[in-house]
Amino acid sequence: MAGYTLPDMPYDYGALEPAITGEILELHHAKHHAAYVKGANDTLERLAEARDKSDFSHLVGLEKTFSFHLSGHVLHSIFWENLSPDGGDRPDGPLGEAIDAHFGTFEAFQKQLTAATASVQGSGWGMLAWEPLSRRLLVEQVYDHHGNVGMNTTPLLVFDAWEHAYYLQYRNVRPDYVEKLWSLINWSDVARRFADVTSQVG
Repeated sequence: MAGYTLPDMPYDYGALEPAITGEILELHHAKHHAAYVKGANDTLERLAEARDKSDFSHLVGLEKTFSFHLSGHVLHSIFWENLSPDGGDRPDGPLGEAIDAHFGTFEAFQKQLTAATASVQGSGWGMLAWEPLSRRLLVEQVYDHHGNVGMNTTPLLVFDAWEHAYYLQYRNVRPDYVEKLWSLINWSDVARRFADVTSQVG
């Protein structure tokens, strides 16, 4: 059975400086993200053991643990690709038009996602997501890695608001870190994800 693997970074650890230091990025990817990959794989093994033994007495905890680690792996994999040393500015084309249609203006969307990320209680994420039933863009807050989101939404752009993403550099001033993220957004990656989900039928 195939397991999960830590993806290579699409740029060097120091490539996002000064917005994010190389030290933080290396710890974030090589330690924290790697731990979520290991956690997902380890929990898969424990679930397989439970099936083999027909002992599901710990199933609730295992399912929650698996969801936590897998979601952490997925969100971090998106996060690295959402960022670029050459990022920033704002999107155009269909994504830019959809943001205007669903949020009024890019500035209104930017303020909402900034506020959502900066105000997550405890650890979590701010997220721009696509909701296919209403065919609209939403801003969501993710608690930890997988709570408080619509079951049908697909992440397009994610901002990591866990302390390990910024504390060594920005201390407890999360809004300053969030502000810097806007200068790193790889809008071509977000636009590709948007095109993929909006082209799906049913």
